[in-house]
Amino acid sequence: MTTTGKSAGTPAAPAPEAPLFNWLQERGAGVLLHPTALPGAQGCGVLDQNAVRFLDFLRAAGIKYWQVCPLGPTGYGDSPYQCYSAFAGNPVLIDLGVLVRYGLLPASDLTAFAPLPADHVDFEALARLKPRLLETAHGLFKQKQTALPYGDYAAFCRREGHWLDAYAYYRALKDHFEGRPWWEWSQEARDYHRALKSPLRAKLATATDAWRFGQYLFFGQWAQLRAAAKERGIQIIGDLPIFVAGDSADAWANPQLFELDPPTSQPVAVAGVPPDYFSADGQMWGNPLYDWKAHRADGYAWWCARLRASLEQCDVVRIDHFRGFDEYWRIPLPATNARKGEWMPGPGLELFRAFQRILPDARIIAEDLGVLTDSVNTLRAATGLPGMLVLQFAWGSDAKNSYLPHNAPRNAVIYPGTHDNDTTVGWYRSAPEYERDRVRRYLRVSGEDVAWDFIRASYASPARLAVVPLQDLLSLGAEARFNTPGVAAGNWRWRCRAESLEKLFTGAAKYLRELAELTGR
Repeated sequence: MTTTGKSAGTPAAPAPEAPLFNWLQERGAGVLLHPTALPGAQGCGVLDQNAVRFLDFLRAAGIKYWQVCPLGPTGYGDSPYQCYSAFAGNPVLIDLGVLVRYGLLPASDLTAFAPLPADHVDFEALARLKPRLLETAHGLFKQKQTALPYGDYAAFCRREGHWLDAYAYYRALKDHFEGRPWWEWSQEARDYHRALKSPLRAKLATATDAWRFGQYLFFGQWAQLRAAAKERGIQIIGDLPIFVAGDSADAWANPQLFELDPPTSQPVAVAGVPPDYFSADGQMWGNPLYDWKAHRADGYAWWCARLRASLEQCDVVRIDHFRGFDEYWRIPLPATNARKGEWMPGPGLELFRAFQRILPDARIIAEDLGVLTDSVNTLRAATGLPGMLVLQFAWGSDAKNSYLPHNAPRNAVIYPGTHDNDTTVGWYRSAPEYERDRVRRYLRVSGEDVAWDFIRASYASPARLAVVPLQDLLSLGAEARFNTPGVAAGNWRWRCRAESLEKLFTGAAKYLRELAELTGR
């Protein structure tokens, strides 16, 4: 008998632990487009035939994935990353045309959307219009006992009651208190358990049920759209923000899970990131921080329920700000920016082990952009989750830059840019000449068609998944940027015009299908 490496008397080193998740094995391509940016005649994109038409384009282009931003009901700044619930769907995405067809709204009501712009979303106008129309539809639904094609309403309410009851009551109370955040409500309403026993509950029963009805419509229509995607061989990548909004049903109903001051119900510190590529002051997001000891005490039950709900909505889930599970930037209040704070330890691998126990086949993408420490990289490797690469970050240094295509690992998702970046054309026009020169020399291009140069580079990279913003398929400039981090207003408004989507069928679809075949996607 022979031995190699170590003597017979030396104990062998323990075998490295296998990654918890290992799902991304095949090459594929996707398009990033939030549903509000779809074309249509209801003030923003909704879950209607325009969404199905977009799925038809993806199939024609040989694209396997549609990536969206968080689908929750937006609050502060209309941001999908500041939602009134981590579980609910956004009512602005509901197709009201269905309600007209079933006699729950007069067709004339839809004319209210006619004055709204087609190239961007007027969220303020939608906030005035849509809840009123959904409330009208709810009243007729109860009166007529209309059978809608979304299953039994009572069964939906029972199945989703673990989050739906608190969310619907929260929204009814928020309307009752004229939109003020929950910590400014009366004492009986501010405390969730007292609110359950308050006379307000009976007084607001109809309004509460109207908010439940909106969720029934959203999830019914979303299920139909997912079925249409599945028929076309397309999977949907959802998005799960690491933090929740302070003014949310989650914080109101579960204050013990957050770092809140009991007398005032307000955060004692908030989330963000220190100064970085995007902002010299850092980003002060304002979200309340988790009390991780409380989450650990019950086996991360709330987090597991949240991930399960996200994976019931979508096939794959991107978790935003993965670094925060290793360390998170804690900004003590009062503060006016994110410069002063401290890195605090997150739950680490323990949370992902909890995920694996209940969802062993979960397919998760880790948003691991920004300045990363060795411990963050170690955590991501231990989870086995694919990380993210952004081509716009690749050109400021040398050949060792980790975002360059030749350095891309296979277990990764590569993007020309994300929802937080300028469009590729907009970025290139404003980039320093040094970076533009490196782009031209590395890709051997003139830079005149830089959006498609980045698309080709993404497709050809070793990364198993390449996702392209729709704006880049259209070669749009900075006017089509979706979000500017650190800027509170004016984001999330861009929309694709119907004629622009149709043009993609006649040229880009065939080219993208060929590109997918050539690069094994």
